[in-house]
Amino acid sequence: MRYKPGYKEAKRKELLKLSGQLAKQHGFSATGVDAFMKEAGVTSGAFYSHFSSKNELFKALVEAELEQSLAMWRANPNDSADAWIDFELERYLGLNHLKRAGKGCALPALASEIARADDEIKQVYQDRLLEGHTLFRKYLGSDEKAWAVMSQLVGAITLARAMADEAQQIAVLEACKSTVKDYLRLAKMAG
Repeated sequence: MRYKPGYKEAKRKELLKLSGQLAKQHGFSATGVDAFMKEAGVTSGAFYSHFSSKNELFKALVEAELEQSLAMWRANPNDSADAWIDFELERYLGLNHLKRAGKGCALPALASEIARADDEIKQVYQDRLLEGHTLFRKYLGSDEKAWAVMSQLVGAITLARAMADEAQQIAVLEACKSTVKDYLRLAKMAG
């Protein structure tokens, strides 16, 4: 069967998007190829016309998901460092992000699986994470602050998502927001 030009690439992007949502909700390792393809509305046989293995899917998914996070950080409409970080704290540590794991950042959802992946996948993860770090460093002024804030954001979402009580989830998110703001305010005063 002949497809229109660009069909295969568009279908691959759709497969990655839907697979990413499913993986972030249920875990990549715990989800079989059949489930990923069912979510995308294609047969498991169609999988192999896009990916040679589940590992290749994971690599492509990690790259696509982190590129999506980078695009969101780049789209932050603020120019000043304070406004940029305030926007990110509110967006990233919001209930919408917390409650919608499938639509959110891959870092809190997939980092532990990436840590058990092969070196090729870890390298893709590291490369994209370093791009994010560069962006945070631009607004925060140092490597140390960028790593600290990124780690706080991901850690807060990870902890809060694992809690059953929404009031406790909110307490974790709010504590992280205020602690990051205090840390940056004190660092600015000291610098």
